[in-house]
Amino acid sequence: MASSKQDGQAAASRKSEFRSQKPKPESRDESELLTVPDGWKEPAFSKEDNPRGLLEESSFATLFPKYREAYLKECWPLVQKALSEHHVNATLDLIEGSMTVCTTKKTFDPYIIIRARDLIKLLARSVSFEQAVRILQDDVACDIIKIGSLVRNKERFVKRRQRLIGPKGSTLKALELLTNCYIMVQGNTVSAIGPFSGLKEVRKVVLDTMKNIHPIYNIKTLMIKRELAKDSELRSQSWERFLPQFKHKNVNKRKEPKKKTVKKEYTPFPPPQPESQIDKELATGEYFLKASQKRRQKMEAIKAKQAEALSRRQEERNKAFIPPKEKPVVKPKEASTETKIDVAAIKEKVKKAKSKKLGALTAEEVKLKMAADEKKKKKKK
Repeated sequence: MASSKQDGQAAASRKSEFRSQKPKPESRDESELLTVPDGWKEPAFSKEDNPRGLLEESSFATLFPKYREAYLKECWPLVQKALSEHHVNATLDLIEGSMTVCTTKKTFDPYIIIRARDLIKLLARSVSFEQAVRILQDDVACDIIKIGSLVRNKERFVKRRQRLIGPKGSTLKALELLTNCYIMVQGNTVSAIGPFSGLKEVRKVVLDTMKNIHPIYNIKTLMIKRELAKDSELRSQSWERFLPQFKHKNVNKRKEPKKKTVKKEYTPFPPPQPESQIDKELATGEYFLKASQKRRQKMEAIKAKQAEALSRRQEERNKAFIPPKEKPVVKPKEASTETKIDVAAIKEKVKKAKSKKLGALTAEEVKLKMAADEKKKKKKK
């Protein structure tokens, strides 16, 4: 018993010595641990990392629209060649309209089947093969954003989607340059291929655009962030003070009714009781008249109304026979002496123009020329 106690004490002393000999972790700045060094890349996954391969076969299938059939049929050999380098089989079923990818016994990368699934999804969403094949690289990811259910009104949805593309695709091009991503807007989805940080920004811009926030505001923010990232001192600081704060200018005002009802002042007393027909007759004195007299009054009132209507109708008929008012005749003003045309001077000019042919000499010039020629002949003799 005593020997066992001694052995236990010796083991405990060794453990304490071992703990004291452990190297203490170096004190480093937290910002250094959180930031990734520039130019650092994760080493590629090779066959040496997983020499035995995969235990089970995995497969993914996706449908594609009818209009993509011709393009997929043309580029499918290239898709198979790209996937065969990673030991993944790809099949195209034109009858069902589906694409399938599955692993083989030689496949060593367990994540390549996910990348192959993304590849066929991008091809189905009208992304070209040259761009879609980039998804097989380790530092490239993709994001397919569904925008069809974000806006209910079809016309509003089309306008906002066009706003994302911009005039001649300028907004989309600016977004691609700022995020280093390839963006494809097709139907009810937006496909993006690029680095993870860029995809995050693309998703934010797309969703904000569908929420009626113009993409130019997000593009301005991205441009400022891009400039701030170049400064090594500002990397660990908050950028809130540099980023612009945009406010909603066009606040939807409540539509006011055309006819405004003015509320009456509150009174605790009830409104006065309306007069009955008997009260009205008593006030006018009709109540005390006989039935024949009342009938006569009614007939007189009817005849008076008829006479008014007849006179009004007669006036309207007579309007057609009333001659219209004639405009007063305006006498033509006499031409002033200053603006009178000199006819004789114009005739002389016309005569001169007729006698003078284009490119020909005048009569006086011809006479002078003939006289000069005669003098020359005399001198020669």
